[in-house]
Amino acid sequence: MADADTARLCTEIVRTVFGPLTATVASVLLTHGRLGLPQLLRFTKLKPRTVRAAILVLVQHNLLWHAQSEEEGEVFEVNIDECLMRLRYGRYVWLAEQLYGKPGGEVVQLVLDHGKLRPPEIIAHLSIYDPLKAPAMLTQALHKLVEEGYLKPATLLAHLSPRDKLMRYEAEEKRKIAGFPTAKELREAKEVAVARLKREEEEAEQVGMKRKAKDYPHKPSKRKAVEEVLEVDDTVYFRINCERFNVHIRNKLVETTATERYNGSAGAVLRATLKATEARQKKLSDVRSDPTSIANVAMHLPDDADLAAGLVLQSSKKQPTITLIKEYLGILASADNPTTAGRAASFVSLGGSKVQVEFEIVAKRLQRRVIEAVARERHGDEGVRILRLLLDTGMMDEKQISKIGMMAPKDVRPLLSAMSAESLVSLQEVPKSADRNPTRMFYLWFVDLQKASAVQLRNLYKTLYNIAARRQAEQDEPGLNAVLEKRRRTDVSQDEERLLTRNERELLAQWEKKREKLTVLEMRVEEAVFILRDLGRFVIDDD
Repeated sequence: MADADTARLCTEIVRTVFGPLTATVASVLLTHGRLGLPQLLRFTKLKPRTVRAAILVLVQHNLLWHAQSEEEGEVFEVNIDECLMRLRYGRYVWLAEQLYGKPGGEVVQLVLDHGKLRPPEIIAHLSIYDPLKAPAMLTQALHKLVEEGYLKPATLLAHLSPRDKLMRYEAEEKRKIAGFPTAKELREAKEVAVARLKREEEEAEQVGMKRKAKDYPHKPSKRKAVEEVLEVDDTVYFRINCERFNVHIRNKLVETTATERYNGSAGAVLRATLKATEARQKKLSDVRSDPTSIANVAMHLPDDADLAAGLVLQSSKKQPTITLIKEYLGILASADNPTTAGRAASFVSLGGSKVQVEFEIVAKRLQRRVIEAVARERHGDEGVRILRLLLDTGMMDEKQISKIGMMAPKDVRPLLSAMSAESLVSLQEVPKSADRNPTRMFYLWFVDLQKASAVQLRNLYKTLYNIAARRQAEQDEPGLNAVLEKRRRTDVSQDEERLLTRNERELLAQWEKKREKLTVLEMRVEEAVFILRDLGRFVIDDD
């Protein structure tokens, strides 16, 4: 069951895409948790036919899990992560078009619009206007998308709640333990259950491609040469693999961070390093990229890259590209600062002639930057000073914070209280005696990054909902709504200059400007959500 802010945002997303009736079903499931069909009918007060249609739509678009239990029968549960991913669908289409051209973008957009489709349905739908040339280009783009993992098969396991399967597997492993289980045995049982679930998911997603024998009759040999090639299975339904697209978003974020910290040339070198291993980057949970050689990095640099412009070289002679790349990699790896602080500030790690991008280190630094930005906005530079002091030092009491942070004690206490109310800092009580008397206790302040990130993530969800509500409220104004309805007419859309008055055109221009500002704001907030939620798993794993 989702919290109030997440539930409101998911309901607004479903309402925007699928309408108010489907949003009512999603809202009930988000508010009450998993429910069966009789409970859904009672809480939504809708007709059975309407509720069944809404469930079918949500299952088709991978927004609903269903599970079978002995006590409750068949129950339904909202897939919150998949629902929130819909905010990035526009970016996914843009990425697919950048990678595989217009046919790749059209395939991804069609699959996103329909939830899941089979290859013949995709080709038939997109080749209506060009039945001669389009099928070949679309088939090639579809093959690349499936082969590279941007489209994955929609299996039966994907529609079952992974939490239920994990609990069932864990219970099976616990039953194998003889006697009273120890903490170590319980931990091992959980690890085995997680590994089993992961293995099943990987095996289920291998059904998207099939082998087909290809003959070469014109080869000069007594026996025909036969080679097996992989082709897309036409009987399998495919859906979008959001994590594969999220890898590109993460790489762009890492590159932008390096560019902001150093210069454009350093960002270009890091982008080439990421591209050298991009085909093997399948998951966001990778701690670091696969090792690659410096020569391979040089091959992925653009031809017009001027690396010498970003360095101050002692010699006036033109340096080889490999030498300049080594200089930049040394800067990105903080080679001049071989300490813990230098390691925490690095982007890559060098080992001989191999280089790896450190995703975990960069993700932790980005998350810390988001938390510090919140503290600066709400509590000023003094709040950021306390936050950094506690992050770098650990637990401290008020006197130590006041002394080391060079702040007056009368200013520290209210500031700590205000930051604690927003979960930016937390309080740990350490009793001096066994009776736990409040007057005989040490009160130590520290930063719980997992808790702070969770609270700020809920605030960001609230902001995203407010942006969507503001956009809808602006659009529903009677004057603007009438003009938008008029512009949707086919005759008006073909000649807006002549069939729309000057006041109507000015009103539409103002609306477009407002919508653009709200979209830019939404993208910035969504980037912070990506850092705290998708990249924040490294902090959770450490804890």
